[in-house]
Amino acid sequence: MVRVRMLEDIDLEKEIKVDPASIPIFKSKMYNYNILIENIDVTSANIVKQEMLSRGGDAAIHKYAINHKIDKTNVLLIGTKKQYNLLIQKLKIMNYWDIPKVREALEKIFKNINRRYWEYSLNNNKKIILGNNSKIMGILNVTPDSFHAPSRIRSVDQAVENAKRMIGEGAEILDIGAESTRPGSESVELKEEIDRVIPVIKTLREEFPNIILSIDTYKSEVAKKAIENGVDIINDISGMQFDKDMVHVVAESKLPIVIMHIKGTPKDMQKNPYYENCISELLDYFEERILFAQKNGVEQIIIDPGFGFGKRVQDNLNLSYNIEEFRVLGYPILMGHSRKSTIGNILNIDNTNDRLEGTLALTSYYALKGIEIIRVHDVKENYRTIKMIEALRGYKKF
Repeated sequence: MVRVRMLEDIDLEKEIKVDPASIPIFKSKMYNYNILIENIDVTSANIVKQEMLSRGGDAAIHKYAINHKIDKTNVLLIGTKKQYNLLIQKLKIMNYWDIPKVREALEKIFKNINRRYWEYSLNNNKKIILGNNSKIMGILNVTPDSFHAPSRIRSVDQAVENAKRMIGEGAEILDIGAESTRPGSESVELKEEIDRVIPVIKTLREEFPNIILSIDTYKSEVAKKAIENGVDIINDISGMQFDKDMVHVVAESKLPIVIMHIKGTPKDMQKNPYYENCISELLDYFEERILFAQKNGVEQIIIDPGFGFGKRVQDNLNLSYNIEEFRVLGYPILMGHSRKSTIGNILNIDNTNDRLEGTLALTSYYALKGIEIIRVHDVKENYRTIKMIEALRGYKKF
């Protein structure tokens, strides 16, 4: 019986019995990549379009680009990896207008988008491997005013109890913070933040020597003391912007840094935030922050698009749905969406206690997209959700 099927993916060796040596050739022709080039001069746009068409791909440009009634245009390129490779080779000999920028951008994209393995060095000669699964980062808030009341920790003993439970439920990283950064929150004095968080870090390091600990702070002095007491990752909501010394502390420690995007400060970030193009503006921000980090000796980077930090509901949905666009940066991604107001606004739920299902829906999507770290309050439920999604993602391997 002849049967015809539509496939999203296929194991060529298993299903077709092809020569293994030919698999890369077929793979380069199987999938289209849609790549948007923004704001290039129309002469370059017309050339790139013609070069892509001549290689069997396609390109969409502004309707007035052909007669030069405009100066700049966006270009959508559509093609296979093989077609892009041929295009890049041709563009190498065309060193005029915006064409070198286009070539460099395309080379960078194809270098980064399929990267799924990072091995980062941590404190005390530990390592973390990112990319082979979605790891749970459990939230430990040593604060009296975090937006989700059940997450508030008021003593070292309670922190140990919560940490033990989270580790047992599947958390591989614990993120410890002593200053609420919910919308409208006030900054905590340096001494108070240190007094809250350092005893907890010290005790957790003693009780759980193998767990990965992260410090959620934008203050360099807090980060420095946390590192001295065994923290492995610095999680800075400001992307090393609020404290000029943070980058030097991170560089000296040689530990990973989570660079998050925020528009404004926690106190004012939700006062009418606005983006012309959310994804493009976030990518510009990360390009600048990554370059800044690298110039100062920081190499182990994790990026966090900052769900809920200076963003409207549509911005959070936009960056979530298009999360794979951030792959062009070449670094692992962290998402922190747990029980946030966007979920409440969509589901019309004011009480954070009732936002678990919405959280799990987003967690499912992030896990399906292979996001490396998912930061949540409810470890057990999110861990189980991720494991089911990863079973689906890996089904073709069974």
